[in-house]
Amino acid sequence: MARAPLLQLSDISLTFGGAPIFDDLSLVVQPGDRVALVGRNGSGKSTLMKVIAGLVEPDRGTRVLHPDASVGYMEQEPDMAGFDSLGAFAADDLDVAEHYRIEMAAEGLKFDPDRPVATASGGERRRAALAKLMAQAPDLMLLDEPTNHLDIEAIGWLEQQLRETRAGYILISHDRAFLRALTRATLWIDRGATRRQEKGFEDFEAWRDKVWEEEDQARHKLNRKIAEEARWAVEGISARRKRNQGRVRNLQALRAERASQIKRQGTAAMALSSGPQSGRKVIEALGISKSFEGAPIVRDFSLTIQRKDRVAFIGPNGVGKTTLLNLLMKSLEPDTGEVRHGTNLVPVVFDQARAQLDPDMTLWDSLTGDPDMRVSGQADQVMVRGTPRHVVGYLKDFLFDERQVRAPVRSLSGGEKARLLLAKLMARDSNLLVLDEPTNDLDIETLDLLQELLDDYEGTVLLVSHDRDFLDRVATTTVAMEGRGRQTVYAGGWTDYMAQRATPDAPADHKPGKPSSTAATTAKPAEPAKPRKPKLSFKDQHRLDTLPEEIARLEAEIAKLEGLLSDPDLFTREPVKFAKATEGLSTRQTALAQAEEEWLTLAEKAENAG
Repeated sequence: MARAPLLQLSDISLTFGGAPIFDDLSLVVQPGDRVALVGRNGSGKSTLMKVIAGLVEPDRGTRVLHPDASVGYMEQEPDMAGFDSLGAFAADDLDVAEHYRIEMAAEGLKFDPDRPVATASGGERRRAALAKLMAQAPDLMLLDEPTNHLDIEAIGWLEQQLRETRAGYILISHDRAFLRALTRATLWIDRGATRRQEKGFEDFEAWRDKVWEEEDQARHKLNRKIAEEARWAVEGISARRKRNQGRVRNLQALRAERASQIKRQGTAAMALSSGPQSGRKVIEALGISKSFEGAPIVRDFSLTIQRKDRVAFIGPNGVGKTTLLNLLMKSLEPDTGEVRHGTNLVPVVFDQARAQLDPDMTLWDSLTGDPDMRVSGQADQVMVRGTPRHVVGYLKDFLFDERQVRAPVRSLSGGEKARLLLAKLMARDSNLLVLDEPTNDLDIETLDLLQELLDDYEGTVLLVSHDRDFLDRVATTTVAMEGRGRQTVYAGGWTDYMAQRATPDAPADHKPGKPSSTAATTAKPAEPAKPRKPKLSFKDQHRLDTLPEEIARLEAEIAKLEGLLSDPDLFTREPVKFAKATEGLSTRQTALAQAEEEWLTLAEKAENAG
């Protein structure tokens, strides 16, 4: 017997004074559904959540909730007016006998229920709102970016809770690993249309690309048909005095159909430019330590960072990741030890607090008022990597429209603030990027582009992030901060770190709890019982294992670019896209040749060591 749905939306339409956000949207949510809600920033994901929760009334359509079902919504900015503490807010509407659930959630999500609301940070407020929702255990949970402001341990706790619950839920998240682990269906909002696929996020990107490819093919056929009809109209006029009015009306209808199609929003036209090349050795930390009020944050830590390294710093919130970054950047003095910088460093810093953005300034003034971007005598120009650009045109590169240019920064969403800060930083040449939680609030497509830019960046990257998928795709070295001043260095990203940590016979330098000496890991020499051929180092072996995947990725990207460039009209139709594709193809072909050469060298080395 079919189960009655928890909730049903029928023919929902909604506008906010402009183009429709949704039009004729219908949706059914069944008990136990586990749905990923995806779409570009600004596509209406949070608005749809509020419609489902009953917090926003649509212009047209109906919302039907099963009479025995309950819906809970985790707000991005919870209203805590009237509550003295985070725990009081979270426990509101709960029976006293169920208050233990708040204590359990507070431990898993890492916030203090006794913290006064007046002194709580935005992240603590969001964690309290999430704890409230988890404790209420409604039949349908609506989770809007629940992993923002959670560290990796808390994300793991939440992931386990959602894996075990019998409730249904709809998730908005930029965290690929989180979505892949938990979802069984995908709801995709794209240009006002909502599509559903009964497969989890794991299959989303292949589905999206197929839909877009079919759209492109249909548009290409439509353009050809319009061209044929237009040619007939021109030639037919000279051949006949009386036009075939039916065909003329058909041409007009075809043109109207093309005009009504909503163009896909492109990815942000972000670009990174490496400044002058730094020295080979970028940063060297020699036995540094730092404590605050007697509590050790960093203890006897040494690390050597070479040019083009991608070093990730992971660990729980409050463990001292930002402190270690500040020590390495010399903006904070160590209690003991020394930090040395290499030559010719040109750093830029993306700070997690977005402190470089004044909330009361407009987007226009935020860029034109920046001393590093100001163009003398040109109030509407900004300097972008040595070239003057009109401020509106540059902001459009980062997906801002003209209506937002004169709006205050405070009116932006979290993702928009992140993009504005990236616009400021990417206008400068650099050879050292310090990225402190850059992935918060960015949509999946922008994260993809940022990862590609970091892949091609000729400088060095220091990264703090709780996004496990992003860490895997970017980091070549991971520094795990384990509390009480302990740090351990691992080769690779998050998955490599987990594998090495779980290996019982891992080299001593990789065991949690033992401070590491340098980014380059070395195994202890064996007793010289008999002569042995030297084995590959851990770093070389890891590189040998991962190169085939990298080569396959480059080959796929080259094939995609070659397919794009095979369009004979691309240069005339989109010269900028043609130039970028040509440059990208050349870059990837060079990278492929280098990767293949590196694999051959390491494979030969491994064979000789065997």
